[in-house]
Formats: sequence, C-alpha cells, structure tokens
Amino acid sequence: MIPSHLFINNRAKLAAQLPPKSVAIFTANEPMPRNGDQFYPFRQQSDFFYLTGINEENAFLLIAPDYPDASMREVLFIEPYDEVKATWQGEMLDAQHAAELSGVKTVKGSDAFWMTLNDIALSGYGDTLFLNSYEYPKYECAVETIQQRFVKKVQAMYPMHQYGRTAPILNAMRMVKSNEEIAITRQACDITAKAFRRCLATVRPDQYEYEVQAEIEYIFKQNNATGHAYAPIIAGGRNACCLHYSKNQSQLHDGDLLLFDIGCEYLNYSSDLSRTIPVNGKFSPRQKDCYNAVLRVMKEITKLYKPGHCINEINETTHQLMEQEMIKLGLFSEEDVKRQNPEKPLERKYLMHGMSHHIGLDVHDSVDKFKPFAPGMILTCEPGIYIREEGIGIRIENDLLVTDGEPVNLFAGLPIEVDEIEAAMQR
Repeated sequence: MIPSHLFINNRAKLAAQLPPKSVAIFTANEPMPRNGDQFYPFRQQSDFFYLTGINEENAFLLIAPDYPDASMREVLFIEPYDEVKATWQGEMLDAQHAAELSGVKTVKGSDAFWMTLNDIALSGYGDTLFLNSYEYPKYECAVETIQQRFVKKVQAMYPMHQYGRTAPILNAMRMVKSNEEIAITRQACDITAKAFRRCLATVRPDQYEYEVQAEIEYIFKQNNATGHAYAPIIAGGRNACCLHYSKNQSQLHDGDLLLFDIGCEYLNYSSDLSRTIPVNGKFSPRQKDCYNAVLRVMKEITKLYKPGHCINEINETTHQLMEQEMIKLGLFSEEDVKRQNPEKPLERKYLMHGMSHHIGLDVHDSVDKFKPFAPGMILTCEPGIYIREEGIGIRIENDLLVTDGEPVNLFAGLPIEVDEIEAAMQR
C-alpha cells in the first residue's frame, strides 16, 4: 500500500497553485465495456489516483482551499455500500478505509456529490471551477471519456462560472517524482527486468512471439504486477521495424533478431524496457555492428540526463550521432548527406521516433520536450535503428532517474552488451 502522505502532499501542492475562490473537481474512471455483459479490468484515471490513491469507480474529489468550513476543503466521495454488489463482486470500499488510503478526512457517499458541489460552487468561495481531463498532444481517441462528459455536465450546470484546467498543473507536478514514487518505479523496473532475464533463458528458434509474451506475463503476475503498462511488443525479424507492433503472433526464425519493448505496471506506476537479442543466442557480424552502433549512441546520450538538459536536446544529439553511425554501417555516404533534402534527412529513414519521454502513472507521462531536466524526473533513453531491407530492427531502452549528479539507470545490471546477452542465452 502506498503511504497516504504521498496523496496528502499532492493535494496540498495542487491547492497551493489554485487562484483564490477556486474549486478543483475530479471524477474517477468508469468501467469500460468489453463485449456482452463483460467489462475490461478497471484502471483508475491517473490524476485521480495521484490525488487520492483510490482505485474504485463512481468516486469524486473536491478541493476547495478557500471554503470557510475547513472540514469541506477536501471531500472524497465513494460509492455507497451495496449489499448485492458486494455479494457478487467482493467487498466494497468503506469510508474509513478510503480515509486511510487517501488521507482525506471527510468522506461521503457519491450520491451526495452534486448537492455538495452545488453548495460550494454557489457559496461565493467557488467562483472558478478547475476541471480535469487527459491532455496529451499526440493522443487522439474517438471515444468520449467520463472526464469529458463530466466537464460538459458541470459547464452546463454553471454556465456563468469561470473555468480552469488542472492538467497543466498536474502534468508539471507529476514530472518530478517523490521518494515514494521512485521506490515504486524501481520495483516495477525490477519486475520487468526479471521477465527479460527469463526470456534470455527461454527464447529459442521456432517459438512464437506469443509464447515469449506468456513467459513475461507469468513473471509479472508472479511478482504482483497489475499487468502491462502498455501493449507489449515482442517483434521478431522484420516485425521489429514496425514501431508499435503488438500482434505478437509470428514464429521466430533462426538467425533473426527479437526486439522486446515491455514494461509492467506496479501499484499503477509504469516501467519501460527495450532490448534486442538474437533468437539463436548469437549475433551475426552485421547484427552485432548495428547493435553496437545503437549502444554507443545510447551511452553518449545517457550522459545528457542531467539537470539543465532537455528531451529536445536528447533527440537532436541522437539523430546527429546516429547519422554518423549509419554512414559507418554503409546505409548512405557523407556525400549523400551533403546532397540530401534538408526537410527529409536520410537518417530519418532508419530512425523515425523520439528518444525520450517521462514515465510515471502513465508510460507516457508529461511531454514537455523543452523543459530542463530536474532531480526526481524519470525518463526513458531509447535510441534505435530500423533497416527494413535487411530485416533488422534494434532498440535499446533504459529508464533513467535524474539526480543532482550522474543519472541512475533503473535497469542497471541487466545484460546490454553483446557478450553479456550471448553469455546469458548460452546459460
């Protein structure tokens, strides 16, 4: 269980950034329909969990720092006890346990939410309503979330109020992890590392990608992870050249490479690991050259994960370094680079993704690529190369904790050198 003081501190930091006479309002996620009468496993909305530690549906949170009644400045609403639901689905969260998990002293039934909101919003101490919705510039989804519907409902109820967004505040807060969050992320990385080590011992030619995935999921479940932080990528041969390949149904062939992009979720926090190994346990000379090219670049850009640098700098440096490595690999020449279209650099054919992102409650946490790194941030470092015509796709990824000094690799000790990988697979 996560200590409640993490959530208490998070709410206090948010409240301190709200303007006078403001109320921040949050709703929990809802069950997502799967098919027939089935639902997908419930996963809490990350901001709601960040502020409460509550993993239940039909819940709300109000934060009203200026409200005269101190007992109502933080109110958590949970689903009222339902004996039938408890009989069929298991014991329900009660007010005492919710208070212990969240640190919120005032806990009410969710059936009291709208009346309570009305009292606070129309009291003269709730002139600005801050609403929450997921904001990520690269994300598009045709399905309207409960948060988006909630925003519309509140705005329709209070059309004359002023409104603000909690996402910019919380995104900035979530970039820097507390000691508790760092410890949880370390555990998530440790579990993911165990899964990869198992694969080093079990991968062999003629297996199917889904068999490898099964080994990973076994270790995740055995170590109490809640599942994958994202759809796992288990990509053999040419499949590795598809950046978000997730079918994981192809057979592995002798002589091919196998690219892993995997990460477990533990206590709602993510890990993110990429490794590339030879299916038969031995890199070919060409595969080794390509792998070491990526690894050399990774070692160089890892040095930049220090305060003052930023993701944009990581990206630009990586593309410059990889361009030189690609020339050495014979993918194009220096003369070709001089003649290239500046709008379509030749190296982008073989490396087309960014090299870093924040991780936390979401595998892709905030995405401010210009914000300077600060101690407590956890980011990925993931250069790669993808040569479709040769069936070679390589990505190597670590999760790095920014400190006042050198970055800390949360996957330290995991095989990454060619000889380390080959030795582990031979054992």
